[in-house]
Amino acid sequence: MAHSLRFLARRTLLSAADHIVTNPLIRWTWTGPSNDDLIGALAEFRPTDRETILEMMQGRYLLASKLVDTHGVSPFSLEVDHDDWQDDLQAFAWLRHFRDARTDEERRFARTMTLDWIGREGQFSRDSWGPALTARRVLNWLRHYNLLIEGASPEQTQQIARSLSTQISSLKIRALLATDPVDALLVAIALVGVALCSDRPNAEVEARVRHVLNLVDTQIDEDGLHRTRSAKIQIQLLIELITIKLALRRDHEQASRDLEELTESMHRALDAISLGTGEPAYFNGTGQMPHDLIVAIQAQSAARARQTGTAGGYGRLIAGRSIVVADSGLVADPEFTAHAHASAMAFEFSHGRDLVVCNCGPAPSDYDDALLFRQGIAHSAPTINAQSAAAVAPSGPLAGRLLPLGRPSEIEARSADDTLIITSHGYAERFGVTLERHLTLLAEGKTLVGQDRFVRHRSRVSGAAAIRFHLAHQTEVQLTDDLIRLRLNSGAVWTFLWEGAEMRIEDSVRQSAYFGFHRTKQLVLDTLVSDASEVSWIFTLEEN
Repeated sequence: MAHSLRFLARRTLLSAADHIVTNPLIRWTWTGPSNDDLIGALAEFRPTDRETILEMMQGRYLLASKLVDTHGVSPFSLEVDHDDWQDDLQAFAWLRHFRDARTDEERRFARTMTLDWIGREGQFSRDSWGPALTARRVLNWLRHYNLLIEGASPEQTQQIARSLSTQISSLKIRALLATDPVDALLVAIALVGVALCSDRPNAEVEARVRHVLNLVDTQIDEDGLHRTRSAKIQIQLLIELITIKLALRRDHEQASRDLEELTESMHRALDAISLGTGEPAYFNGTGQMPHDLIVAIQAQSAARARQTGTAGGYGRLIAGRSIVVADSGLVADPEFTAHAHASAMAFEFSHGRDLVVCNCGPAPSDYDDALLFRQGIAHSAPTINAQSAAAVAPSGPLAGRLLPLGRPSEIEARSADDTLIITSHGYAERFGVTLERHLTLLAEGKTLVGQDRFVRHRSRVSGAAAIRFHLAHQTEVQLTDDLIRLRLNSGAVWTFLWEGAEMRIEDSVRQSAYFGFHRTKQLVLDTLVSDASEVSWIFTLEEN
């Protein structure tokens, strides 16, 4: 409670201060001289796709899983009710695809888009000038500054440089006023990039790097995972940190080494919550990420998590070709839980490149019932009376943030027998039981055994428990008298056996960044808490 009060007080004060410095009477001071002397010091390591250039030039913009056909008009002129799409558009990450533009027309298109943004959004707006969004846009403009001004008229060059200078001024003024920790870190990273591209003195660059490292100390845990516990945020930060690290190598060797140590730990943590499919597990706002982007990030480091263990409140089992990633349900401090999911004891399971058991993932930003996808029922986990082990505050000053219920959860990894033990106390006060889940990989990963135990804390317990297993897209479910046979899209067949509960099959969904929701199935084991002490289940690969 004390931490929540401090968070609310700090957020209120910083928000008030930010409204003061963004007042029109103050904003005129943001405009600085044009940065004609900027140098291309930031490298672009992310992959490019020429098809994206051609699609955009024809008015089709596939951003954040949503395809919008503008029919030739500017995308900045449209009111698209999709926050993630707008965010991707306004951040200008799509500029990277024009890095290898082959014609003057393609380069001119990128410059025209930038000038169009300046004409429509060049004046301060809270939506398009948010600290994190502005920081990412500044970094992307700096990465491709030469592209933007090549072939431009002197007037166009001055427009771009002046706008960039104004955005940089806004970041400098608002750097210490960001209420979101991720925003503050992205702004600090952007200002390092600005110093490098402005050829600032070494002492100034190194001071800004130290500020980034100080912020990192408060946001990255000892395992290298961001405290949002979101692979999506981890990837977003890695992209910007890697860019800065590569730029520092030229003249700032020590600062580059300091960032190298940090990014290596972040690479290991990201790998620790990734599956054999190559994707991070769907937890805490993470959905399908572009595979080529993940590969590009992995190529920047050889650091890997290749054994059973824990990281950042997650557990990882590895045996043979199988990987299990499970969430203890750890709830971070409120400043990190704006998009967190109630996923205590949930897991995802892959064998080779096959996904077998999964979570639904986050809802698209334009989905009316998005809150449902943050609840326990959208995860492969047990719930009681369809309630989660943690609560998303429905209203009040902490509205939308995930809050803990009961004592913190616990997770233990036993590498000797490839077992995870997860304990959740989130139901103890409401229903009188602690839930304990044991996950074990056997037979070189060809068998996953689960035991869900209900440990009583009082003589009278209550509630109906449902243990869910959301299945991968295109899995065919065949029910026989005593088992379920699962035929995956690859042709592999897994059998599912259970004991201690009644079984039913229901519809489910899995979010795809490219195709929206995939319809799929889920297996649900039902039991009354008062009747159950343990429910056992097992997935086994059928071999010819």
